Amino acid sequence: MSDDEGYVHDPAAFGEDDTDEAGDGVETGGSGAGTSAGDDPVPDHPRGAEREFDWRGWTLVVAILFAFVVVPAALYFLPRAQGFVASLGLSLRDAFLVLPLLPAIILGALAVWATTRP
Repeated sequence: MSDDEGYVHDPAAFGEDDTDEAGDGVETGGSGAGTSAGDDPVPDHPRGAEREFDWRGWTLVVAILFAFVVVPAALYFLPRAQGFVASLGLSLRDAFLVLPLLPAIILGALAVWATTRP
């Protein structure tokens, strides 16, 4: 029996360091832009267990609590605060539309900001 009866994957034969696969001198893939073939590239974004729940995560938690606890409570007490709403130049209907809309927009933008790492 010969060795070419079946395929055996050999990663070294394919040069999986993502450098110069096409032979044109240009690196492809990986996050090691600007590194030579001998350097270990530092990942741009932490993955999996390397991610930490830092101040960005806590900011997002505070925004979620505000959007899901404070705003509904404010909506509950909004009819009692018609004088304050009128002083802002809003009708009661406008206040019921705007009050949930602003935290939703802020929460969406904050979620994108908190999940992307510089």
